[in-house]
Amino acid sequence: MTKHIFPIAVIAFLTLMAACTPKTGEKTKATTPSGIAPKITIPTGDVRKNAPKPGDAPVIQIGKAETFVLDNGLKVILVENHKLPQVSFRIFVDYQPVLQRDAAGYTSILGDMLTKGTATRTKTAMDEEVDFIGANLTANANGVNGACLSKHTEKILDLMSDVLLNSTFPQEEFDKVKKRIESSLASQKTDANAIANNVGARLRFGKLHPYGEFTTDETLKNIKLEQVKNHYATYFKPNISYLVITGDITKAKAEQYAKKYFGKWQKGDVPKSLYTVPNAPDSAVVDFVNKPGAVQSVINITYPVELMPGTNEAIYGRVMNTILGGYFNSRVNANLREKHGWTYGARTSLRADEIIGSFTANASVRNAVTDSSVIEFLKELELLSTKKVPTAELSVVKNVLTGQFSRSLEEPGTIAEFALTSARFNLPADYYQTYLTKLNATTPEQILQTAQKFIKPKRAHILVVGNKDDVADRLKQFSAGNKINYYGTDGEPIRPINTKLPPGMDGKKVITDYLNAIGGIDKIEALKEVQSTVGMQSRGMNITVTQSQKEGNKLAMEMQMSGQSMGKTLLNGEKAIQIGQGGAKREITGIELDDLKEQSLPCKELAYLNGKYLLDLKGIEEINGKNAYVVEVTHPNGSKKTEFYEVTTSLKLREISKAKGADGGQTTVTNDFEDYKPVAGIKFPHATTTTGIFPTPMKAKVTEIKVNAGIADSAFEIK
Repeated sequence: MTKHIFPIAVIAFLTLMAACTPKTGEKTKATTPSGIAPKITIPTGDVRKNAPKPGDAPVIQIGKAETFVLDNGLKVILVENHKLPQVSFRIFVDYQPVLQRDAAGYTSILGDMLTKGTATRTKTAMDEEVDFIGANLTANANGVNGACLSKHTEKILDLMSDVLLNSTFPQEEFDKVKKRIESSLASQKTDANAIANNVGARLRFGKLHPYGEFTTDETLKNIKLEQVKNHYATYFKPNISYLVITGDITKAKAEQYAKKYFGKWQKGDVPKSLYTVPNAPDSAVVDFVNKPGAVQSVINITYPVELMPGTNEAIYGRVMNTILGGYFNSRVNANLREKHGWTYGARTSLRADEIIGSFTANASVRNAVTDSSVIEFLKELELLSTKKVPTAELSVVKNVLTGQFSRSLEEPGTIAEFALTSARFNLPADYYQTYLTKLNATTPEQILQTAQKFIKPKRAHILVVGNKDDVADRLKQFSAGNKINYYGTDGEPIRPINTKLPPGMDGKKVITDYLNAIGGIDKIEALKEVQSTVGMQSRGMNITVTQSQKEGNKLAMEMQMSGQSMGKTLLNGEKAIQIGQGGAKREITGIELDDLKEQSLPCKELAYLNGKYLLDLKGIEEINGKNAYVVEVTHPNGSKKTEFYEVTTSLKLREISKAKGADGGQTTVTNDFEDYKPVAGIKFPHATTTTGIFPTPMKAKVTEIKVNAGIADSAFEIK
């Protein structure tokens, strides 16, 4: 049927596009740019036999940050650096996270809206001014950032002040932002890592905590411009904000400009919120998000932790996490990647936060080794929390972290960031000055104590995003009572489905019901030809696909982009070719030819009943909030696909198959069908969303369908 036009077009297009697309020595200085004076030891003897002994912790010479406060309460942090004629400014509004409930996402939209126009400048005018001086101007949910050559300092400050104080939040720009977010959400639904991050946050912190919220299709629909405006009016106040200045500017000028451009910002009371502290589960829990057709699983072992930033405990935690999974030679990466070859990378993170922190261990692995990977993760977590780290291993990690810290000091912005963090969390004045001393004094005993407090393999959410049929049953062993909790991509629990099939229901009956639902077998058997036109957009360009299907395995398809032909596919009954730009031809053979012949059928589902296909009814699953029969269809050549038919209407909702990607390899393609409309008494889906081919989902809409209109055989002729 017409619903299969888009997959062919995309695969053909990608294939055509792919076919047409044509250690030195180090210098040693007495003092490094970071201000660290290293202690250099010249090794003696055969250095290949014994590693150099670690020296003392470097002495930190951190640049000075100066601070002052305006009358309206705006706290200014200045780090002078006159090496280059550049300066940067950052307004940071330090409000607590806000619970957005059924409109989650409106705070992030605020950041998008701030630069979309002011009382005196349109968005276009603002962009032109920024470009003219070669500056950068951005905004986010916590403020505004600007950077420029120092000679343009007042110009960028004028723009920043205008954005911060006079934004008008135009409705038309708001609508555009929502549209862009809608497209991004569509992409996230098929990105296993994005799904794991979102659902993992929901599991860690809960739906009623700000850290457990994320934007979904439903919450996006609920966001109103007035909410964005109210959030700005409520929380953007100078008395809870910081102006961080870094670069080629003097303190006298910084004070003058801060008062001139931000002194009129009106202070006010800002509400504070209290939230229940999330807790790790009492015992290990297995959570699963089904991604049909996935060949890999994303594993997230995660839970909340109470770890405050700026504490000695946070330093120990960073060392501990680096050992476990914080750099390439960490334990989990050495195990899952280097030893077993199950993943490209395994990592862990331990995040300190003033409200609530988190621990996460994650990796993407093949389906066949998902359970084995979880076992190895848990082994490493258990080992670190029960046995002291060897001194040699600890020394290596200290050196790694010392190097990272030292290199960070080469950037003037680091000093400003240190000063901002110290001010926000009321850290001791010498916290960063003594950071490396504390880091290098960390002992195996302290690492063990830290691991025992923060590493909780027996109280974790073991979240897996993957193919349920291939993976889920093998994960029950990690959960109390062999229970698995299933979630949708929106983080909502999936309602238990009565998987008991009605009497007499099997794969053949599902397909028969579908054929009857779209018009009846008699009408479909009379379907000899289908001509259709499909439109879609990619990267701002319009794509049109015209296709003719005719009985006898005949197919003609052409794709045009912005009016220019991108290629054709022709099947004359036995032979098939693709014709690319410039006339380059490729003959289609093997399984690819079999699939093309099947797609040429005016209704391929009718062929499922000819006795040559295997139709295995797997059960019932929820698809986009609707219960659907799951049928595994095995082609006569052995290839398989999974199809989903709504229980109540019998209409096909989804099809998952394998296809040849642009790189020549196999990719999983998911087609979702909707908007069924009758044409000549037969229902055709007039909208198809395809994922797995392009980086983002592609939605195609049928603009015209003709049935049995008369197609000459010459349309399928291969010359």
